[in-house]
Amino acid sequence: MKKVLHYINGKSDPGHGEREGFVFNPSTGEKLYPCAYADSATVDAAVSVAAEAGKAWKSMSHARRIEVIYKFRQIVLENTHELAVLIGVEHGKTIDDAKGEIARAVESIEFATNEPHLSKGEYSRNVGGGIDVFSTREALGVVGCIAPFNFPVMVPLMMATMAIACGNSVVLKPSEKVPSSAIKLGELLKDAGLPDGVWNVVNGDREAVDAMLEHPGIAAVSFVGSTPIGEYIYQKGSQYNKRVMSFTGGKNHMIVMPDADLEAAANAFVSAGYGSASQRCMAISLLIPVGEETASKLIELIVPKIKELKVGSYDTPHADFGAVISQQSKDMAEKALEDAIAAGAKILVDGRGVEVKGKKGGFYIGPSLLDGITTDMDFYKKEVFAPVRGVLRASSLDHAIEITNTHEYGNGAVIYTRDGYSASKFGELVEAGMIGINVPVPVPAGYHNFGGLRRSKFGDGHLFGPDAVRFYTKIKTFSQRWPGSAESSIYSINFPSNK
Repeated sequence: MKKVLHYINGKSDPGHGEREGFVFNPSTGEKLYPCAYADSATVDAAVSVAAEAGKAWKSMSHARRIEVIYKFRQIVLENTHELAVLIGVEHGKTIDDAKGEIARAVESIEFATNEPHLSKGEYSRNVGGGIDVFSTREALGVVGCIAPFNFPVMVPLMMATMAIACGNSVVLKPSEKVPSSAIKLGELLKDAGLPDGVWNVVNGDREAVDAMLEHPGIAAVSFVGSTPIGEYIYQKGSQYNKRVMSFTGGKNHMIVMPDADLEAAANAFVSAGYGSASQRCMAISLLIPVGEETASKLIELIVPKIKELKVGSYDTPHADFGAVISQQSKDMAEKALEDAIAAGAKILVDGRGVEVKGKKGGFYIGPSLLDGITTDMDFYKKEVFAPVRGVLRASSLDHAIEITNTHEYGNGAVIYTRDGYSASKFGELVEAGMIGINVPVPVPAGYHNFGGLRRSKFGDGHLFGPDAVRFYTKIKTFSQRWPGSAESSIYSINFPSNK
């Protein structure tokens, strides 16, 4: 049976640990193969390799490093289908959805080619006394990336491509549920000319994470995942004096005003709410129609669209979405639905018991919709990472904004309206890091910063955008003076002044 190993120094590596776990095919529920789990010795070996390889890599010219990034972009495009199948088999998302993920990942690669411009320093000539002051940005060294299961290609590349472009080396821990894509990316980077040891993959669970957070050779850690784990990583990484940027949970609200194009809003909610079996941190979780008439009209439009959604295996033609990642995820989603009904919610579409022909053991749950959600229900408070969505009615825009801001998460928030004043007020008052105005999934383009507010993000860094360069580099500031040969030195014990 195949076994997924680690990827260290440009080749498969069994590591030093004896622990392992199984990777499942969510579409069938079958065990695929075991995956080696890293212990602290394995992480230490990866960091040592990365540190040594990073010395030469960061000393290379910008032109040479960017040449690798350019070539990598083309290789990823050429291998899109193979990567999409890897994602589909281990994650369960459809091939078309996986290809969409890869397309967004390519934006990260393209943006990383701008590193030479974004890492430029500053220069001031003759600030006083013939002294010039200038700053430079330099690589940190070895950086750690801890990626989630839901975007096995996009998130690692959002994290690591710019890190590499800046001259760092990487130790990546993908989700143990979807390990193969990260290793394939390492092989493609090697094909693009990346030196061995600059990209390393260690698989595993909390033991591997703790080893990365505690390791003195890792200068910075980026993370995407759930809020409890993300907060733990931020606090522990900071305790060990690392830079940490941690992107966590979301409960994204979509406000629909009475003046909105309701057909467009209905289509947007269904696509943004149920795509990828709702396993997206930027998925719309709650629909908030303003006014009872708006709610009635929207529900009338939305329910038939939801019922038409087709659930299938990752390779089922024309399936809208696939299985959730695990049996545990399926059980948790069904419990969230049942608890909401017990708390007083009304079920409009029930996705329990859905069956996919020939895939009886798959982790499937059909699209579900609840009405009558209130802010005191657990369904409102907790992120449900599965295709179970809710409707929470608001009496006014102010009420809708209050509902949105009452939640502890602030990842994304969306409004559908034709009124500029409502949109402006919404954008100013809502406490979310990514705002959509008639845009259902406001994930920014690769050259803008990505990140939430409140308990949807810990740390000051951002994915995507110019902030990634700031996170993955350190600044040195130089003051230099070249006195003429005939100039005499005058000694003074006063604090130096530029005058």
